[in-house]
Amino acid sequence: MNASITGAWAKQRTQISLNSPTPTPPPGSAAAAAAARAKTGDATGAEAGPSRSEKPSKRKSRTSRTDASKRGRTSRNVDRIAEEFEAPTTRLRDIGGASAAIEKALELIAMPLCHPEIYLHTGVTPPRGVLFHGPPGCGKTMMAGALAGELGVPFLSVSAPSIVSGTSGESEKSLRDTFEEAKKIAPCILFIDEIDAITPKRETAQREMERRIVAQLLTCMDGLDWEKSTDGRPVMVLGATNRPDSLDPALRRAGRFDHEIAMGVPNEQGREQILQVLCSKLRVAGDFDLRYLAKRTPGYVGADLTSLTAAAGIIAVKRIFQDLANADTAMQCDAEDVKEPGTASEGPVDVAADAATDAPPADAPPADDSASAVGDAADAAAPVDVREAFAAPKAAIASADFFEALPESVRHSSIAAFLERFPDPLPESELARLAITNQDFLDALATVQPSSKREGFATVPGVTWEDIGALHQIREELSMAVVQPIRRPELFEALGVHASSGVLLWGPPGCGKTLLAKAVANESRANFISVKGPELLNKYVGESEKAVRQVFARARASSPCVIFFDELDALVPRRDDSLSESSARVVNTLLTELDGLEARVQTYVIAATNRPDMIDPAMCRPGRLDKLLYVDLPTAAERLDILRTLTKKTPLAVVPDEHTGHAPVQLDVIAHDVRAEGYSGADLAALVREAAVTALRETIVSPMHYGDDAPMPAVRPCIFQHHFLAAFDRVLPSVSRDQRRKYEALRGRLAAGGAVRGT
Repeated sequence: MNASITGAWAKQRTQISLNSPTPTPPPGSAAAAAAARAKTGDATGAEAGPSRSEKPSKRKSRTSRTDASKRGRTSRNVDRIAEEFEAPTTRLRDIGGASAAIEKALELIAMPLCHPEIYLHTGVTPPRGVLFHGPPGCGKTMMAGALAGELGVPFLSVSAPSIVSGTSGESEKSLRDTFEEAKKIAPCILFIDEIDAITPKRETAQREMERRIVAQLLTCMDGLDWEKSTDGRPVMVLGATNRPDSLDPALRRAGRFDHEIAMGVPNEQGREQILQVLCSKLRVAGDFDLRYLAKRTPGYVGADLTSLTAAAGIIAVKRIFQDLANADTAMQCDAEDVKEPGTASEGPVDVAADAATDAPPADAPPADDSASAVGDAADAAAPVDVREAFAAPKAAIASADFFEALPESVRHSSIAAFLERFPDPLPESELARLAITNQDFLDALATVQPSSKREGFATVPGVTWEDIGALHQIREELSMAVVQPIRRPELFEALGVHASSGVLLWGPPGCGKTLLAKAVANESRANFISVKGPELLNKYVGESEKAVRQVFARARASSPCVIFFDELDALVPRRDDSLSESSARVVNTLLTELDGLEARVQTYVIAATNRPDMIDPAMCRPGRLDKLLYVDLPTAAERLDILRTLTKKTPLAVVPDEHTGHAPVQLDVIAHDVRAEGYSGADLAALVREAAVTALRETIVSPMHYGDDAPMPAVRPCIFQHHFLAAFDRVLPSVSRDQRRKYEALRGRLAAGGAVRGT
């Protein structure tokens, strides 16, 4: 309404001005002369109309100044871009074990950046975004920086959480400014790290701001048109995340993040390549067996291997300190031995002492006035601030107060002794002997834990074959089914033999099924994921199936890996009319993971159950748990082997007691005792524990001949034969005779059906 009123009023004023007569200027005035020149069309009428002639010139001058300032700002922006968005120094040769990912990245990222004219000429739509996903520490960020450094293009790195702001609209503005900056410096690479922090699924987003950020990012990526927005200069958007399933589905469609590059946990060959890259930057000595180190590091990603090299370097430094300190002590002792007789020929001894302690010659200035020759050369070439920073700690270490202030326990350590004996920089002759050895890496393996184990899912058990008595035939079957395919896969590949998909251990309780699975994982040096059957079940719809998928995803990420399902009958019961729908979905999910579309590369499944007749028959077909091994109760000879294994660290009496006359322990008599018939491995362990408790009770409660008031002797209690005989009265077989007959009948029935392929 205001606009219409203003327009009507302006129109009325125009009509009034047109209808009114124009006043005639008086003759001889300046206005009359200007009107006359305007009528004659004088070309030099600038003086008559100064207002009209000056305005265009002012606009023109302002335009020229604006253009000049724009050109100046453009040149300054180019310099700023060259400094602020300089390509990283990382190169692709610094990345090992990711050959497939590098090849795909060159195809999707390097080709559009280096040759955009091919896409413009052919009309082919180039990739606009690439998503790197994989477990933490596998090299996603390093890959993006190496691509930018190799191609020499500006690298705009943005941390996704830094975009989020507390003010409404600021997050979206920050995102728009980032993409506008990328358009100005194109061709370039825009890298968004941890992109899942700002792009959750909009249907499950908790706040409206998260939905707006996702929508803004989608709009910005759609606006990266080569022909319209960047004048044919490509802007490649790279994203990195370890949770690709949490991203909004609209972000992963074509035209946005067109392609995805998976960077998983490297295999043995990949780990060997990574170790080669890392060791090329270290001063190593000796015969390095990188292949053996690669075999000993299953589940390690690039960051874990970098941590391994750092730990090996720390161990090497400590060893070097100790070696130099020992060498210095030995030389000082030799010098004292030579000087004792009082001979005058002290020249060779002084030379050796000087070489060990790096002392200056006799004609050199005092140590308080200047440092050694190496230190003087470094001080002369270094700037003033660096020299002063180096002199301060050296002077502090050289002072006696430094060592007197240390605690008594630290003062005599190898590092403190080294700092006291070598206050000056070591000469080149000493540094030439310092290097990292293969043993340093082997010692570092015990201190470095891969990231997959830190999350509590995968571990290497401490149970070995020596901790398991008897069961030799079962151990051989498991070794050929799991251990050898992991340790020597080249032999199976040469024969074209595929390793067994899974093994089902079944039998009475307490016979060592779980111990066998742990020993297999330890013997193969593979990661071990233990799953108790009922713990995966959840009352919410879909959560149980999700837990099963996560177990196999975790195993694939930390391969080679052994998954052990204990009490399998609780997880995969028979599918019949009485089974609920939720339980049937869990069974279907586990069957799909065992032999589904996704390959199980070096992922082995071992299951244990006491009730194989309750398991769904589809689990035991070939390709799934196709090897069934019956773990029976031990015989008398096997009981003797188990008892010897269990009592390795138990103090058993080997001679009669001179005071009481108690007989020594005879394990063969205990193993063949009638009361031990039907004992399982767990029952024998309980028998040994009960005998030890009986001996301890007898020592504490009844001091025997020592007297009530007499002090107890400083000796360890010892177990005698009568302690085991007394323990028989308290420990009974956990498997009754009726249960044993049922297991024998079930074994015969399964063997007749062709299900048993191992004994």
